Amino acid sequence: MLHTLAALVENHPGVLTRVAGLFARRAYNIDSLSVCQTDDPELSRMTIVVHGDDQVIEQVRNQLNKLVIVHSVTDLTAESVVDRELALIRVQVSPETRSEVLQTVDIFRGRVVDMGRTNLTVELTGDVGKINAFVRAIRPFGLLELVRTGKIVIRRSDV
Repeated sequence: MLHTLAALVENHPGVLTRVAGLFARRAYNIDSLSVCQTDDPELSRMTIVVHGDDQVIEQVRNQLNKLVIVHSVTDLTAESVVDRELALIRVQVSPETRSEVLQTVDIFRGRVVDMGRTNLTVELTGDVGKINAFVRAIRPFGLLELVRTGKIVIRRSDV
């Protein structure tokens, strides 16, 4: 099962290496990792997506919490959250397929950020399912390049 962990860590050089090293030593594969500074310049937030059962995730959380550089670790998997990912996708186009590709981009609410004679680059934001669906829809036209940021997550607001 995929789990989404949010870790609040010190914002210093080498922190990412220490956290990634912990995963490597335990032979856990990170599916997605996103790091950014928080409103406190001394802290960064890591969003880590990792496969594992509840026991494995609990072990990962415990190991992370042992690191002095880690202030907190939260498993957001069962929480009500808003999650997004950014993708840049370069797609092959021809005079015959250009309008159909642009129509597909429109349907997925993407945005063309670069255009050439034989390809265009699309910026797309959304949840992982939306990004994956767009990639499946666009692949027959000729997927030339795909770059994804990894998932970022925030708890939903109280209503």
